[in-house]
Amino acid sequence: MSSTIYNHRSLQPTVPPAQGPNQHSHARLNEAVDTIRQEFDVISSDLGILRNQRDEYESKVTSQINELNIVRQSLYELESQHGKIRQTYEDELSRLRGELHALRQGVPAGAPHPPVGPASVGPSGPPAPPPAVPGVPPGPGSYNEPYYGRDREREREREKDRERADRERDREIRDRQREERDRDRERPPAEARDSKRIKTERMKGDTRPGKPFTSSSARSPPPHGYYTTSLSATDHYSPSLQPPNAKLPPVPGAPPALTTFQGPGLPPPPAAHAPYPPGPGNPPPAGPAEPAPASSSTLVPINNAQSGGGQFPDDLDPHNVPPELKKEGSDWFAVFNGKVKRVLDVSLVHTLMHESVVCCVRFSADGKYLATGCNRTAQIYDTKTGVKTCVLADESAGKAGDLYIRSVCFSPDGKFLATGAEDKQIRIWDIAKKRIRNVFDGHQQEIYSLDFSLDGRLIVSGSGDKTARIWDMVDGSSKVLTINDADPVNNDAGVTSVAISPNGQLVAAGSLDTVVRIWDVGTGSLIERLRGHRDSVYSVAFTPDGKGLVSGSLDKTLKYWDVSGLLAKRKEAAANGKKDDKSSQCTMNFLGHTDYVLSVAVSHDGQWVVSGSKDRGVQFWDSHTATTQCMLQGHKNSVISIDLSPAGSILATGSGDWQARIWSYTNI
Repeated sequence: MSSTIYNHRSLQPTVPPAQGPNQHSHARLNEAVDTIRQEFDVISSDLGILRNQRDEYESKVTSQINELNIVRQSLYELESQHGKIRQTYEDELSRLRGELHALRQGVPAGAPHPPVGPASVGPSGPPAPPPAVPGVPPGPGSYNEPYYGRDREREREREKDRERADRERDREIRDRQREERDRDRERPPAEARDSKRIKTERMKGDTRPGKPFTSSSARSPPPHGYYTTSLSATDHYSPSLQPPNAKLPPVPGAPPALTTFQGPGLPPPPAAHAPYPPGPGNPPPAGPAEPAPASSSTLVPINNAQSGGGQFPDDLDPHNVPPELKKEGSDWFAVFNGKVKRVLDVSLVHTLMHESVVCCVRFSADGKYLATGCNRTAQIYDTKTGVKTCVLADESAGKAGDLYIRSVCFSPDGKFLATGAEDKQIRIWDIAKKRIRNVFDGHQQEIYSLDFSLDGRLIVSGSGDKTARIWDMVDGSSKVLTINDADPVNNDAGVTSVAISPNGQLVAAGSLDTVVRIWDVGTGSLIERLRGHRDSVYSVAFTPDGKGLVSGSLDKTLKYWDVSGLLAKRKEAAANGKKDDKSSQCTMNFLGHTDYVLSVAVSHDGQWVVSGSKDRGVQFWDSHTATTQCMLQGHKNSVISIDLSPAGSILATGSGDWQARIWSYTNI
């Protein structure tokens, strides 16, 4: 038993094991882990604090941006109110001056001066000699006395001098105010700069000083420079098209300048140019202001009455429009024409903020992307999400001054983006690599418009140098389409807009000389001149079927031209040895804008013609009747560029308010 009970392993003592090198290593490792854990906790805490600070700063920045936008909008409203008040003041001043002039003209040299009283109250002038008293022979108090006759002549001269001085002083004050506003707008956003930088525009190569520019009570024709007249003091439209000290046109609603002055770098307006229709806010006149040029292509539109009935009133107040005829957003509204059946609905999809004036917008062929051009950069956005996917900037370009991208255009396969800029170069960008693939150099002035052929082989460009060029994307060769027949009324024929027909056979170009020209792509020969606009043509667009061409002009109108069978008719006439004198017809006039039409587009299904204007509005027109369906107001500045998606019912607008916007439109 004893052996069984006690025959077991003895218990080991519970004392700590002997210290050795392994135990020391383990303890040090635990200490290191604890130290790391503590440091990690501290860093995590700091990171949380930094994240909170970042969120707080972002919130502050966002609120400040919103405040800046509110301030900017308030400034626009104040400027508008100031313009109206100034207009009232100038009208009253002009009326009083007219009355004073009439009173002076109506007083014969030897007649007594009209009695002093309420009827003779007018602007301050020289004191009148004493009135003649009936029955009293002429004496020192009468105008018949030679001394007072000489004194009266001296007073008249002094009055004229005072009036001239007043006019000069008023003009200097107005110029200083414009320059101050321009300087304010030229500062970056942090310094209250309006990125569209209503900086006065540099004329496209016309920087020679000493050219006169006349401003009168009738609105002057546009100077010979692209976009130079589309700017007002509040509508800084296209930057860097005028010289730094150029005088801007008057604010809509503001009084015109009363004097003739010298504007550095501004070429004189054409002497024989037709006067403008009434200013903004007045509908275009029913008939032309001057006899139409002797051309068979100048026809009376067949739908004048129809289009006239589809206009919106100039004093339209959206607040007084019935709810079923309007749609409003936070900072935009659409008004529908109550005279026709409403078949359209419009909605804002995305607002794309930029850092300068948005000079151009263009969709890709599949409608998935939108390209925009502004100062020094072109951007590409996803049209569905509104996310900026790409920024293209040529780092090798000179850093001095501005370099506005005037035109952008996707290749049909969406792999390349062509950009035209103020430095006279066309850059072809590989979008995926964000690198320049080709540079086409040859134009002598700024490039204002680009368009790819549907097969992607050709790209056509238009420039202020009075040429359009057709470039071959494969071998880099070019064909020059030169304007050698500038209109005698306005001989500046700078090309403002180009379009290539869907079949790739025709190139149309709008020009500053009011003419739309059409060339044969194959031969490079000019085959048609479309005359009818009374002012510079700023935009042209073919219809999807290629049978029609739409043009938009500074005369505030759009025109539809029938160009169906144009090429075939000319070839047939040439084959028969006959001259084809039958010109393409202007079959529709689109009347309704109250200021310059700057951009036009046609929907992918051909149902709608859309136009953007200096009146800050976008109008949807029925392409078959030229009646207005909808007027969209969504920008605080000129709508410089518009485009309609080739693949869907999407509209893009680019403006002088530093924004591009994407809209959807649907039939209802």
